[in-house]
Amino acid sequence: MGYGKMGQAIEKIAIKRGHSIKLKVGSKTENYSLKTCDVAIDFSLPKTAFGNISRCIKDGIPVISGTTGWLDYYDDVLKLVHENDGTFLYASNFSLGVNIFFELNRKLARLMSKLPEYKSSIEEIHHTQKLDAPSGTAITLADGIIAESGYKNWTLDSPNEEDIPISAKRIKNVPGTHKVTYSSSIDSLDIVHTAHSRQGFAMGALVAAEYIHNKKGIFTMKDVLNIS
Repeated sequence: MGYGKMGQAIEKIAIKRGHSIKLKVGSKTENYSLKTCDVAIDFSLPKTAFGNISRCIKDGIPVISGTTGWLDYYDDVLKLVHENDGTFLYASNFSLGVNIFFELNRKLARLMSKLPEYKSSIEEIHHTQKLDAPSGTAITLADGIIAESGYKNWTLDSPNEEDIPISAKRIKNVPGTHKVTYSSSIDSLDIVHTAHSRQGFAMGALVAAEYIHNKKGIFTMKDVLNIS
């Protein structure tokens, strides 16, 4: 669901891994059936993601979504999963490396919370076609820091002491770079994840799709990677 650059990358890897693509749903696709599908993968647009996900769950099709910008409806999706005994996995970023990065981020935040002289900030850089800002990955990083520290929120604007400032940049042909920085008057500490292509995101989505096949419930990439 969503046949842009990510959808096309997923298709190529899926075929290499022995899967077959039964259906490709774009913005103009109408009157389609999901009956021949085992799993659906949604990399559509914020305005269409909730409808795509809802249809899959109601039709009994396990679905994963990597679309960001629709999460105001996330609780509605969880309700649908419970009502329909469905299967759903959402990730702000399916890259296996990024999901390890999320865990490093939380552990570092836990350590740095004991050192208030260090102030945290996040920078994310993506291609110019990315519509939402900050990225879902940057928000997940901020939420991880907030959960382990005294920060209360994140902001793209001028922060106060309780906000994590996020810088969102859009540069042509950049798949995705995320940097978490802790700065003091003495020194700075950075952790960085740099994507070299979309292949990592596509591979992670396929691994997640393989994982939820024949399962019921709500999952995350922690389940896929067996991260406690």
